[in-house]
Amino acid sequence: MSGFVSGPASRGNQTFSLALRFALRELRGGLKGFYIFIACIALGVAAISGVTSVSRALTEGISQEGQAILGGDLSFRLVHRQVNDDERAYINSLGSISEVATLRAMARRPDNADQTLVELKAVDDVYPLYGALELQSGQSLQDALSQKGGTWGAVAELALLARLDLEVGDTLELGRSTVTITDVIDSEPDKLAGGMDFGPRLMISTAAIEATDLVQPGSLVRWHYRVRMDPAPSINALRQIVEDAEQTQSDAGWRVRSRANASPGLQRSIDRFAQFLTLVGLTALVVGGVGVANAVRAFLETKREVIASFKCLGATGGFVFQVYLVQMLILALIGIGIGLVVGAIIPFAAGAALANVLPVKLAVSIYPGELALGLIYGLLTALAFALWPLGRAHDVPPTALFRDIVTGGNKWPRKRYLSATAVTVLTLAAIAIFLAHDQRIATIYIAASAGAFILLVAVARAIMALAKRLPQVRSTELRLAIANIHRPGALTPSVVLSLGLGLSLLVALTLIDGNLRRELTATIAGQAPSFFFVDIQSHERDAFDTLLQTETTGAEIQSVPMLRGRITTLNGIASSEFVPAQEGSDWVLRGDRGITYEAQLPANSKLAEGEWWPQDYAGPPLLSFDAEAAMELGLKIGDTITVNVLGREISATIANLRDVEWQSLGINFVMVFSPNTFAGAPHSHLMTLGWEDAVPAETELALLKTVSNAYPTVTTVRVKDAITQVNNLVAQLAWAIRGASSITLISSILVLAGALAAGHRSRIYDAVILKTIGATRTRLIVAYGLEYAILGFVTAVFAVLAGGVAAWYVITGIMGGSFTLLPVTAFSAALIALVLTVGFGLIGTWRVLGEKPAPVLRNL
Repeated sequence: MSGFVSGPASRGNQTFSLALRFALRELRGGLKGFYIFIACIALGVAAISGVTSVSRALTEGISQEGQAILGGDLSFRLVHRQVNDDERAYINSLGSISEVATLRAMARRPDNADQTLVELKAVDDVYPLYGALELQSGQSLQDALSQKGGTWGAVAELALLARLDLEVGDTLELGRSTVTITDVIDSEPDKLAGGMDFGPRLMISTAAIEATDLVQPGSLVRWHYRVRMDPAPSINALRQIVEDAEQTQSDAGWRVRSRANASPGLQRSIDRFAQFLTLVGLTALVVGGVGVANAVRAFLETKREVIASFKCLGATGGFVFQVYLVQMLILALIGIGIGLVVGAIIPFAAGAALANVLPVKLAVSIYPGELALGLIYGLLTALAFALWPLGRAHDVPPTALFRDIVTGGNKWPRKRYLSATAVTVLTLAAIAIFLAHDQRIATIYIAASAGAFILLVAVARAIMALAKRLPQVRSTELRLAIANIHRPGALTPSVVLSLGLGLSLLVALTLIDGNLRRELTATIAGQAPSFFFVDIQSHERDAFDTLLQTETTGAEIQSVPMLRGRITTLNGIASSEFVPAQEGSDWVLRGDRGITYEAQLPANSKLAEGEWWPQDYAGPPLLSFDAEAAMELGLKIGDTITVNVLGREISATIANLRDVEWQSLGINFVMVFSPNTFAGAPHSHLMTLGWEDAVPAETELALLKTVSNAYPTVTTVRVKDAITQVNNLVAQLAWAIRGASSITLISSILVLAGALAAGHRSRIYDAVILKTIGATRTRLIVAYGLEYAILGFVTAVFAVLAGGVAAWYVITGIMGGSFTLLPVTAFSAALIALVLTVGFGLIGTWRVLGEKPAPVLRNL
């Protein structure tokens, strides 16, 4: 007994040492009852550490292959034009140069029977500076692209040959020239340096592109100048060179990248996807935390006699708390250890499984920092959900522990345990937000999860209160089911909490996916024009318009001038240093943007603020800016923006803000200038064509064929093809996200199973008593089935409502689309909830009903 009542001087260390000894001795009995506890922690930790490790492996892979992905140590990109003599001299001073041109063009069969959009790439003799372009036959790229018999060679992706039913050795019409397909591309080292592809790759030499007549003043051509520096400079030295190039050659308007930032678009996608999956893993941990709390409560219930004995022998509530907290931490560390082992293996498994899928090789390794993050998340989650039930055990008197079969009541733990729980939860949320790629999204996600958790608790209590107040029903089975829902120690809170979060997340993701695809295939496809015609030269515009008018009936045709420009400064602040008003809203500042000029307000816009300039305006350049983008950037009327177009710096004042109908996929621009801004500047035109009523695909394909043959240098984009490609990409991404998010549902299932197992003891007593007084097994099964069905249905209703609200906010508030609640999703959620609750419940009930009454009755 002296161990419990030692003097103040030695109390701290001795008490903890004694608590540790008792905790370890009790664990000698094994881990029975804690498998769900350990599995929940292990699953969440494995998800977080595995996802972050795979993300790090991808990032390291991009970094290691940065030279090959970028095509050099440095890359200078210009739109519309090639470098002038001074700019070329500057780039030449840095190292060896490779010049590459990329554009979209139409490739046609020689018999004009078919055509398709291609991603055209023209390369010089020294391409690639890094990496290797592999051809199917093994011949060199220079030989494959050389001119033979008066025809230039070309190499293509296999998809292009399949699309046009061609073979190696066949010819292809490209612009105003003919090229011969000499080989098939197996791998392209710098493919990731570009953006999204809308067609298969076709590659020719820079010497051949002049013959195609595709490059005209104002044509949408991107010129890339890759530099190889020997010896390769350090990352810091490259950053300095990039800064010098942007400052000393600010008029060039080029975009400069180094191998340290070889594929920024891919890196952003990796960061965002990793952030989302990390938050999903954290949600799985939170759901698993419910299982932790259930396990701790159930374990303490089995330890009533032990705790009572401790207190009768002089142990304080604090000592009891220490003993079982140590046990919980040891068990949590076992689960965390299992999760970390799995998380460390995941990058190796992903590297092997995705070797032929991913465009970059994973730098597979064990990353201690990412594993440490999983450990911290797992430990904090276990503490957050274990402190509350352990704290309640502190003040329960020995008499209550000996006397009560059901733990609890609604008594709250002491303030110190409430404070410790709150601090742990806030620390968990702060770490998740601080480490997030987009802190705003992370904050919203965590706030939504916390809100859903609180609502679930409220829903569970509301169900119990409602069930308690329902009038008596005649059915004995239903009356027993309702009583089981609200009685002390009922499974209601555990079932609702365990399934609610997981189902809500899956419902939200499914609704977002369904609405996005509906928007693409129905709303946008119905509103969008049928064709975009790009790179129409000024001298061809009228004749091209006449051709469209002749070949179509009842079609709406729109035409605008089009240039590409890059924002360089905003209110005198360089775009690279400008801080947007809303985090993550700098998309307008990245790369070059399409711009135009108009005398009148565009048809797809309406003024939100300010006034449009007069039709004959001839003063200083004015600018109309997209209202939503202006709000995100923190811009207002009167601010100045400088854009580099064709190597010229042009500053304009924002005269008005427009609301733009982006969802229509019509002709829309973030920036529209007053017509006098680009007087005399070379540029091309953009046209769209659409029918008010749907037309057969044959009509569209016939027009595509006519236009491609009459104007081979005009690039034609069939909108349905582009939407199909985007829709396929969204579908693949949605399956990946839902697959990853199923971790949360698995955790929910584990917690549900644990909750039912925790209630196993009380259910045995119920079943035995009821069978003793005459209840049949059939009646008990029906009663329990009704109980689980009611709980599953209510949880499904909540999941549909909560997931629907979350999806509505994402679709309307973040993406600016329209939202529809899809009934199939709601039905699926209800079905999943019912199957899980009724299925697991009846499996457990069948075991309960098989218990022999005599042993149980003897122990009452």
